[in-house]
Amino acid sequence: MQPLRFFAALCTLVSAPVLLHAQREKLPPDDLDYVERTWPKAKKSNTGIRYVVEKSGKGPLLVPGDLVMVHYVGKLLNGKVFDQNHDKKKPFTFRVDRGEVIKGWDEILQSMRPGDKWLMIVPPELAYGRRGDPPVIPSYATLVFEVEVLGIKPEN
Repeated sequence: MQPLRFFAALCTLVSAPVLLHAQREKLPPDDLDYVERTWPKAKKSNTGIRYVVEKSGKGPLLVPGDLVMVHYVGKLLNGKVFDQNHDKKKPFTFRVDRGEVIKGWDEILQSMRPGDKWLMIVPPELAYGRRGDPPVIPSYATLVFEVEVLGIKPEN
């Protein structure tokens, strides 16, 4: 009976990393295949967001409550742009980790610094999920964003 327990324990240890990886993967299988082919060097955050650092900034990491200014382009996986802001006079401004943007942004922005420009691939559950944002964003859509953190807006 002892060898059987040892074998069962060994099987559990060997399969645990595979099972844990499967639990953490948040991209739908077809989207995952496309993302891995299109952005093979994309890194993966611990929450399942893929990202490519296009430009590195300087300074401290963004923290919850920071009032940040960004330029961005939001696209569906097929490349269709659904939203963007590149207005130099009025960049998109919001507070980090206050629920003013999708959950994926609140999470990944805390890994960014002023001046960073990243391409981000956000899984559906960290974006608009089942409900989508009709008529522009369908249900369960994986979203791609190019985000540049222009800076942290000082309090008045």
